[in-house]
Amino acid sequence: MSKIAFIGLGNMGAPMAANLLKAGHTLKVFDLLAQSVEKLTALGAHGASSAIEAVDQAEFVITMLPASKHVESLYLGEDGLLNHCPKNALVIDCSTIAAESARRVAKAAAQSGLCMIDAPVSGGTGGAIAGTLTFIVGGDAQDLARAKPILEKMGKNIFHAGTAGAGQVAKIANNMLLGIAMAGTAEALALGVANGLDPKILSEIISKSSGCNWSVEKYNPWPGVMENVPASKGYAGGFGVDLMLKDLGLASEAAMSSGSVIALGELARNLFAMHSAHGHGHLDFSSIVNLIKKD
Repeated sequence: MSKIAFIGLGNMGAPMAANLLKAGHTLKVFDLLAQSVEKLTALGAHGASSAIEAVDQAEFVITMLPASKHVESLYLGEDGLLNHCPKNALVIDCSTIAAESARRVAKAAAQSGLCMIDAPVSGGTGGAIAGTLTFIVGGDAQDLARAKPILEKMGKNIFHAGTAGAGQVAKIANNMLLGIAMAGTAEALALGVANGLDPKILSEIISKSSGCNWSVEKYNPWPGVMENVPASKGYAGGFGVDLMLKDLGLASEAAMSSGSVIALGELARNLFAMHSAHGHGHLDFSSIVNLIKKD
């Protein structure tokens, strides 16, 4: 079993770390919130008072942080974590950040003699808890091969997207499409209900027709249509509106840097921004249906 440093114990990081503990790995964990560290130590992890302490003697360093600025702040600089990681450690960043930030940190890691991959995830908190996440990896194939036994304890699907930063590009493209599909699904259901249809029956029709998509089949946004999804729990939990808005912003940045056209992506971004501005940023992103439907 491996010695792993895990930094970032939020809604995604905590269950991912818990699954590594269940698999028998030795974990030293750190988070800015002491209570998050305490929850993992109760499961058998060793708590650390700092990120630098967490990586001491680690064979793998895993981070799951909110945004690019947090990743760059942690790893880079004179007192950055790259200057404290053991030289034989493999660094795995599972945060969803800008591809350029991932490339910048990976380049700095290489200059420090460290191997690093970007491995953002898809699957939400449910997938993190169940250990069925999808990892979308950018970096060297040999480094991925070394990381795979660790990633397999937290996820079900592992894809190699390409070189450093490629994992982030693929993740951002996927989440942009998810935001567009959820907004489109919400519109379709709202249109049907406004014209007298039962949302459950309409959802079943769509799921067996050409409009079928994941939002209809697995994560329906209309309350009462599907059990055990946020829509039937007051839109609590799941993938927050503000997190979707962050990812759509990353898609916009990537589009500007490459000269790509993302007309629907920008439209979805505006819709989620409007929804967040109305005070719903903490709700699950499927709550976008409440911005669209007729009261």
